[in-house]
Amino acid sequence: MRGADRRRREEIEREIFALEAKSSQDGKSAKTLAKLRKQLEEMNRKRRAVPFIDPLDIRFNRFEQQPQPNTKAVMICMMDVSGSMGEREKELAKRFFVLLHMFLERRYERTDVVFIRHTHEASEVDEETFFYSRETGGTVVSTALKEMMKVVEDRYSPQEWNIYAAQASDGENFTGDSARCVALLEDVLMPLCQYYAYVEIVDEREADLVLDSQNGAALWRSYRTVAENWSNFAMKRIARPGDIYPVFRELFARQSEKA
Repeated sequence: MRGADRRRREEIEREIFALEAKSSQDGKSAKTLAKLRKQLEEMNRKRRAVPFIDPLDIRFNRFEQQPQPNTKAVMICMMDVSGSMGEREKELAKRFFVLLHMFLERRYERTDVVFIRHTHEASEVDEETFFYSRETGGTVVSTALKEMMKVVEDRYSPQEWNIYAAQASDGENFTGDSARCVALLEDVLMPLCQYYAYVEIVDEREADLVLDSQNGAALWRSYRTVAENWSNFAMKRIARPGDIYPVFRELFARQSEKA
């Protein structure tokens, strides 16, 4: 009754209205008009005769569409907190993560933030622990990437989420682990990410010595391969607080233009 019959009834009503609007009608038009009125009367009679529909039943819509957001994003922040990362390096990394969080909050209706800290082992932590906890140890960067893989697999399907990642480190890494990081990025993580930003925190006194992108710590040199193969991977260096905003703008300007 809400489908074909209703549509047919509406069509008949429009035809009757069109014929009645004519200033003069010939015999054929009058005959057609009478036939249409009879059809409409019969359809209305059947509609009123249905015994199990009470006027109370049709007072409310039984189905309401609920919009589902399709612009969900997760930002996965990974910070090196090993012994080589001093308070200065950590502070620069934290400021960068704050800017990134603000960027995603403005762009997406819903933004989740995942915090991962690592030394020679990695773990997902809350915001308070990420920014303020003190710990030290060796450096195995691949542990953070493996933790990110676990988080994405458990909670953030790429079919439903835009996945962003930001990694901050001083570039020091356990011997041989940088190659493992490249393999994890190339084979697993980069196909899942909308964008991956690597920020290397360098000593202010050495900033001028590492201007050439060919130079750098072990992790920087290894990540250059990923940057060459994936357009959604970007890497920059930060040496002082004044570098943070320009570097952030440069890292995400292209993404903003695409959006």
